[in-house]
Amino acid sequence: MTQDEIKDIVMNTLYKIAPELEDQVIDSNVNFRDQFDFDSVDFLNFAISLQKKTNIDIPEIDYPKLSSLTGCITYFESKSSVG
Repeated sequence: MTQDEIKDIVMNTLYKIAPELEDQVIDSNVNFRDQFDFDSVDFLNFAISLQKKTNIDIPEIDYPKLSSLTGCITYFESKSSVG
């Protein structure tokens, strides 16, 4: 996956979980929870949805790596280049 593909997947997933974000600018380097109301249930749904969309297993221990857009891109780039 390219960075643009990963970004599209992440942003579309965020918008499905929190549609009110579509009108907001999201800083790629700031944790999602620091930018908008994104509780633990939202985050869990986000991680599960990303796992389904990417077909990449995301162990719970790796969830903190998905806390920002940059973190998601880095995580999925490393996972998609393995194998």
